[in-house]
Parts: sequence; C-alpha cells; structure tokens
Amino acid sequence: MKRIFLLLLGLLLLSGCQPQKHDSQTFAMDTIMQFTAYGPKGQQALAHASARVQELDQLFSVTRSTSEIYAVNHAQGEPVALSEDTARLLAQSLELCSQTGGALDITAYPAVRAWGFTTGDYQVPSADELLALAAQIDYTQVELTENQVRLPEGMELDFGAVAKGYTGEVLAQELRELGVESAILTLGGNVQTIGSRPGGDPWRIGVQDPEGDGYLMVLSLVDQAAVTSGGYQRFFDADGERYWHIMDPASAAPARSGLTSVTIVGDSGTQCDGLSTALFVMGLEEGTQFWRDHRELEFEAIFVTEAGAIYHTAGLTDRFFLAEGYEDREVTVLE
Repeated sequence: MKRIFLLLLGLLLLSGCQPQKHDSQTFAMDTIMQFTAYGPKGQQALAHASARVQELDQLFSVTRSTSEIYAVNHAQGEPVALSEDTARLLAQSLELCSQTGGALDITAYPAVRAWGFTTGDYQVPSADELLALAAQIDYTQVELTENQVRLPEGMELDFGAVAKGYTGEVLAQELRELGVESAILTLGGNVQTIGSRPGGDPWRIGVQDPEGDGYLMVLSLVDQAAVTSGGYQRFFDADGERYWHIMDPASAAPARSGLTSVTIVGDSGTQCDGLSTALFVMGLEEGTQFWRDHRELEFEAIFVTEAGAIYHTAGLTDRFFLAEGYEDREVTVLE
C-alpha cells in the first residue's frame, strides 16, 4: 500500500510540474489566428490577446468604414489624427519602405484593388492603367508628424504587409507583461513565439511548400518571429498566367522575381513581415545583397525559387532542416 501511495504521489507531483496549456482561436485581418499559451496566466492572457487583435484590426482595416486607415484614405488630402498604435506602425512601416528602397511600399493599395484582390473581382489592368497606378505609389509623399498624417489626394495606405507582424509583436510583449513565459501565436503566415516550449526545447515551425500542401522545411525558434510571404497564398489565373497579391511598387503589377516564397526570421515581427514582402519583390540576388548590406537589422532569410531550389542565410544553418519527403531538395547556404 505504501509503495502504491508513493507511486501515486510521484505521478501527481510529476503532472503538477507540467504547465497548463491554454488555446484560443479568432478571426481577424482576413485570417484565422490560433494562440497557445502555457502556465497559470495563460487563459487570462489569451482573452486579452483575442480582444487586442480585434482592436488592432478595427484600427488597421482598409475596408471598414470605421477604421483609422479608412479615414486616412478618404480624407481628400486633409490631415488625420492617429491613435498611438496606428502612428507607431505607420512610422515603422515608412522606415522599412525607406530601408528597402521602396521594394516595400505601403501606398500600393490602389494597385491591389485594381487587380481585384480586395473584392475577389479579379482582372488584369491595361498597360495604361498600370502606368497610372504606379504613378500613385510613393511612400515618400506620406506626411507623418507625431500622431497626425496627411496623404496627397488619391493616395491610399494599406498595412497588409505589416499589420499581422506588428500585431504578433505587440501581443508577445503584452503577454510577457501578463506573466506568460511560453506561448506560440500563429497569425496566418506569421508566427510569433514567446520563450521556448515548456521544458526548454525550441518551437518547431513548419514552412509550407509553395507548390504543394505539405511542409517543405522546419525551423527552430525561441522568442522570435518567422514570417513567410509567397505567391501561393492569394492568387488568380487568367489566360494561362498566374497573378498573385504581392505587388511590385515600380510596376503596380504582381512581382515577378523568380521566387515562390520568402521567409524572414528575427526578433521584430513587424520587420519580419515587411521584409518578407520586400525581399520577395527584390528576388534572390538583390534580396541576398540586402541581407549582406543590412546586418544591423539582425534577421535571417530563406528563399525558395521557382525552380524549387532553397537558399538560406548562414545564421539558420543549425535551426533549419528539410521536412520528410523533401530531403533531396537543393539547399545553398548564403554567407
């Protein structure tokens, strides 16, 4: 009897050492978001996260008539006061636009709309229409002064390339402040981690095969974000051609860079989000050079080409492996 009691006691103590798992799911920013947090503060923290996501979605939506971005886009050249979140994200976005030489441009919304990606009414604009649209895209014309912004008449903002990254970053910071030490937040193609898995192992993140339904590779993450942008996420076919939602600001047309996806890993979810789009637009050669020239940004990258080849920066060498069934893929380490 004593042995059984001690065994049961040991099992109870062991189970008590396992932190409680909490899950939640919400829909915002046109995607399903799934959150998992561990520990006694997890349930309260996830309730906060779900409410905070809806708050940010309300601020950043380009289509909701009650959002701040909608107000900015319909101000007809007049200045608009911004909340702290919108002003902060706009400032960070404009900095990313500048750092990438306009490969990321948050004023490309008229082009996204013209191709039908906001309504589902897909079409291929004429050459003249594309020229006119490209002339409207110029982030340098955005006038931001503290918490107030003014756009030239006809210009429109779109946080689609940065909003989920910013949201994940904000949630991670606020969940840490609520006492969460282990969590994973999935926001569409964005993943934000807090700490490591219970027990100390890294989080394992699957990166989708751009040409299929399975995972092409797996990444190990601890307290970082990973964001993937790819042409496979939103697209339509017309006249034998495939057109995706990632716009090249220079042409106001879907970016044709020879890549099918780009994954960025780093500490800042906002930066990872914006750079995943920008480096997709740049292509392999220019994107690799950008990484080499901007080591101060402290990010790593994975490029998948249309030929199926994989290139990853050196900092991911010990944190990257191909998924089962893809072991024969060509992989090149970028130095």
